[in-house]
Amino acid sequence: MSKAIFPGSFDPMTYGHLNIIERASKIFDEVDVVVAHNINKKYMFSAEERLNMVKELTKCYKNVTAHISEKLIVEYAKENGANVLLRGIRNSIDFAYEFDLSLMNKKLNSDMETVFIPTEQKFLTIKSSAIKELASFGGNISEMVPEIVVEAMKAKMM
Repeated sequence: MSKAIFPGSFDPMTYGHLNIIERASKIFDEVDVVVAHNINKKYMFSAEERLNMVKELTKCYKNVTAHISEKLIVEYAKENGANVLLRGIRNSIDFAYEFDLSLMNKKLNSDMETVFIPTEQKFLTIKSSAIKELASFGGNISEMVPEIVVEAMKAKMM
């Protein structure tokens, strides 16, 4: 039985995130999408709102679950029987950051492996921070995020 953890803030959940989840669901027996909650970070959506969106958007995958965690991801993974962390990579900058993070996670838990899944080309420019900025100026984000995210963002910005 292979179980992987896909951690992130998912603020907001994008089509790029969903693409990684879909592809991972075909590779692993279980995929646990972990919504990170760091009290030192400012989010557009609460952890519960992000979790609810993730659950709604992934309910079509029988082997995907979603949870919130405030712990180090290696601690969460160990407590939940997973030893694979999934990370989506858009470019060499993402890779450099994620590679360094994977080394730190490996040092914290020698059983932890990180699997990098490169994005599909059509998702290269999708970045949560850019989506929030574009939305704040009234830009069209419908090609980057699902409709429930578009509506939730509109409601937040009113």
